[in-house]
Amino acid sequence: MDTHPKMIYLPDTMLNWPWPRTINPHFEDVKAEVGASFRDFKALSPGSQEAFDKCDFARLVALAYPNAPREHIRIGCELMNVFFLLEEYTDNENGAVTKDMADLVIDALNNPQKIRPEGECILGEIARQFWARTIQTASLSSQRHFLETFTAYLRAVVVEALDREQGHRRSIDDYLKLRRLTIGAKPSFTICEMGMDLSDEIFYHPVIVELAECSTDLIIIGNDMVSYNKEQAAGNGDHNLISTVMLELGLDRGGAIAWAAHHHAELQKRFIDGLAKVPSWGPSVDVLVKEYLDGIAIWPRADTCWSYEGQRYFGTRGLEIQQTRLVPLLPRAERKAA
Repeated sequence: MDTHPKMIYLPDTMLNWPWPRTINPHFEDVKAEVGASFRDFKALSPGSQEAFDKCDFARLVALAYPNAPREHIRIGCELMNVFFLLEEYTDNENGAVTKDMADLVIDALNNPQKIRPEGECILGEIARQFWARTIQTASLSSQRHFLETFTAYLRAVVVEALDREQGHRRSIDDYLKLRRLTIGAKPSFTICEMGMDLSDEIFYHPVIVELAECSTDLIIIGNDMVSYNKEQAAGNGDHNLISTVMLELGLDRGGAIAWAAHHHAELQKRFIDGLAKVPSWGPSVDVLVKEYLDGIAIWPRADTCWSYEGQRYFGTRGLEIQQTRLVPLLPRAERKAA
């Protein structure tokens, strides 16, 4: 018997990314406040609550919005709670149940003053309270952009559930098209614009859209690299770039990770080159556009740092793995017979 586990090598894809790690000073304070409020909902079983606490999503938010005011950090933390609950409640559900859950959240966001129906899943009330708080301080343009991008995210989660239900495997291109939505990056980016009035002309300008997509793809690659081991062990690896590349290109695990790292480097160059193509809307607006683009550029760095500093993917060994870049391959869990 081989007593030496196979190792996965995780390349340091962010080594030369110009945006450094910084963390918001409101981190600990808001983490305690939002954590206490979230536990009051009793939305999770004790085991799921423990797993949620280990993820430390407040750290991700503080890393992603290092310069944001306290209220926007709170909004970010509550958004991460909604993301986690949607994942927790739908990860093993079929398309129909997932669609019902998505519709419930869409209704809550579009009717934040409406009392939720008796006996409804708690997710509706959590989403309603999140949005009722957000609209008190977020600019009108950012509210509109959030609702558009978050609705697209929810619809994509339903498609992912249908893929899972039908055992459908996507090509690399089709996978990325769906993953750009299910990763949740674009609604998360709107927090970067909540303190400004970013017009549709700017938000939907082809250069700005391309930069947002580049950043999203950087997050996808980084996230799918670190989550691959855990997902393949649980038998949930189909919605992951590494397993998708392995299947389509006939590569082994190491080859797929190397392919993803090379693509990541190309995307970094495309993002930095793209900054030079951003048009001018006048000095006062250009300052805001730069702040927004810096915000979406920080996200890939933040997600990478959080992946190792939190316990979602590597337990307590994250910082060690960040140094060694080596992760023992986890064995596949045995499927229980029906």
